[in-house]
Amino acid sequence: MKINAGEIRVGMLLEYKNDLWQVLKTQHVKPGKGGAFAQVEMKSVNKNTKLNERFRSNETVEKASLDETVFNYLYEDESNYFFMNPKSFEQIEIKKLVIGDKGKLLTENLEVKVFFYNESPISVELPNHVTCKIDTTDAALKGQTVSSSYKPATLNNGLNIQVPPFIESGDNVVIDTRNLEYVKKI
Repeated sequence: MKINAGEIRVGMLLEYKNDLWQVLKTQHVKPGKGGAFAQVEMKSVNKNTKLNERFRSNETVEKASLDETVFNYLYEDESNYFFMNPKSFEQIEIKKLVIGDKGKLLTENLEVKVFFYNESPISVELPNHVTCKIDTTDAALKGQTVSSSYKPATLNNGLNIQVPPFIESGDNVVIDTRNLEYVKKI
């Protein structure tokens, strides 16, 4: 699907120069002299390289069309995560490099959205919030309540996050999967 350069947003996938690119940053510029343009920083999904490109506002670019399917997380091995389609019971595997750190938030039977491009999985979207248990955290220091202070904590899955001072080891907390930040205590 063709879109104007002015419609490019962060997170979009574009087909450009015979490759698939994810938009990391975009800035729309209207200089005093000349036409407006969009300065776009992109990362190749396949080659893991970056590219800075300038598109004039009257140019069009090809937005990648992705197929979205719901899968349940099953298990992992050394290099892959395994998922099952709950309707067809078809199983797929996705490399750990594709999912990155968010793979540590996967729990058995967690429902995720898998995005396919030309029938190969390219990204996984977790639910916005997941529940995790605090494994270890520092003791709260007295007198730090004047400003909103946070302390480091390690989750039971190995991720390190910042939590408020009243959180203790063993507490269950809700984590935002988009930015890996503390949301609330359960």
